Amino acid sequence: MTRHTVLQVIPELQTGGAERTTVDIAAALVAAGHRALVASAGGRLVTELEAVGARHIRLPLAAKSPVAMWRNMRALKRLILSKGIDLVHARSRAPAWSALWAASACDVPFVTTYHGIYGQKNAAKAFYNSVMARGDAVIANSRYTAELIVRRHPFARDRITVIPRGSDLAALAPDAVTAERKQALAERWGLSGEEPVILNLARLTNWKGQTVLVEALARLAATSVRPWTAVLAGDDQGRGDYREKLQAQIGEAGLEGRVRIVGHCDDVPAALALADLAVVASIEPEAFGRAAVEAQAARVPVIATDLGAAPETVLTPPDVAEDERTGWRVPPGDSQAMADAIATALALDDSARTALTQRAARHVTELYSLEAMCARTLAVYDRLLAEV
Repeated sequence: MTRHTVLQVIPELQTGGAERTTVDIAAALVAAGHRALVASAGGRLVTELEAVGARHIRLPLAAKSPVAMWRNMRALKRLILSKGIDLVHARSRAPAWSALWAASACDVPFVTTYHGIYGQKNAAKAFYNSVMARGDAVIANSRYTAELIVRRHPFARDRITVIPRGSDLAALAPDAVTAERKQALAERWGLSGEEPVILNLARLTNWKGQTVLVEALARLAATSVRPWTAVLAGDDQGRGDYREKLQAQIGEAGLEGRVRIVGHCDDVPAALALADLAVVASIEPEAFGRAAVEAQAARVPVIATDLGAAPETVLTPPDVAEDERTGWRVPPGDSQAMADAIATALALDDSARTALTQRAARHVTELYSLEAMCARTLAVYDRLLAEV
C-alpha cells in the first residue's frame, strides 16, 4: 500500500459538522496507514484530533481578507512542499481559496466539501462561493446540497459526489451510554429525571431557530398542563447578545427553569440518552442536519423543520406511508405547528414510540454511518491520487 499524506484545511476546530467530519476523516486516514494533517486556527477539537494520531498545524485560516488569504496561500504552499503532501481537502471558503492556489501551484489534487448553504445574493458572493465547486472532486453532504451546487455552479456537475455526513451510530445507541455519564450530565443541567426532556442541540445563532422553539414551548405551556423541561445545548460562539435575547424571551414567556440554556455539550450521546424528544428548529436550510440523524440513531423521536436536507434525513408522509414515518417535519418559523408536533410526540404511548424509533434507527443505520462516510471519502482520495 502506498502511504499518502493528506492535508485538510478548515478555519477553526471548535464545534460543528464540518469540524467533526475533519476529525473523523483524519482518524480514518491514520487507521488506514496514511498521514493526516489538519491546518486551522485551532480550537477545542485539536486535542481529539491529535489523540487519533493526526497532526495539527496552526494557521490563521479563519481570516477572510485578501491579504490574509494570500499569506495563507504562501504558508500552505510551503507546507505542501515541506511535508510531501499528496492531496489537499478544503472544508470552508476562505481557506479553500488559499488551498486552491497552493494546490494548483504544487500540482497536487484538490478536494472540496460543500458543507453549508452559503448565502449568495450577488455576483461577487457567487464568485466567492464558487471555490467550493472548484475541486478536482466536489463532495456534497446531501442530495439537496448536490442539487444546489449544480444550480449555482453547473461547471461542477460531473465532479460532484454525494457523501452524506456520517456519525458514530454505535456510540449513540442508548445501551452505549453508561448510567454514570447520564447522571453526571443530568446533574450539570439540573434535571430531576421526573419529567420529559425536550432537547435542542445546536449552536446559539438566529438561523438555528431557538427563538421559534421558545415561542412554541410558550404555546405548549399555555395549552397543556403536561410537565416537561427543555434544554438548549449549544455554544454561542461569542454571540452573547443572541444568548441574552433568548434568556429575555424565556423570562417574558414565564418559562424560567423550564427552558434552560446550558452551553456547549461535550457528550452528545449522553445528552440524547437523557432526552425524550429532539427538536431541530432551523429557519434556514440545513445542508445535511446531523442533529436529526443522531437523534434517530439514539432512538429519540425527532421534529425537524421542513427545508434543506430534512426530507432526506427525517421521513414523513406524504413522502412515505404513515407506518414508515421516522419523525415529524414542520414548516420553518411556524411555532404553532412546532408546538402541535411536540405535543403529539410527547403523547406517544410506549408501543408507538418504540415502533417509531426502531424505524428511525434502521433508516439512519442504512445511510449515515461513520464507516460509510469515511470509506467513500477515502475512495475519492484514492481515485484522484491514482490519476496523478
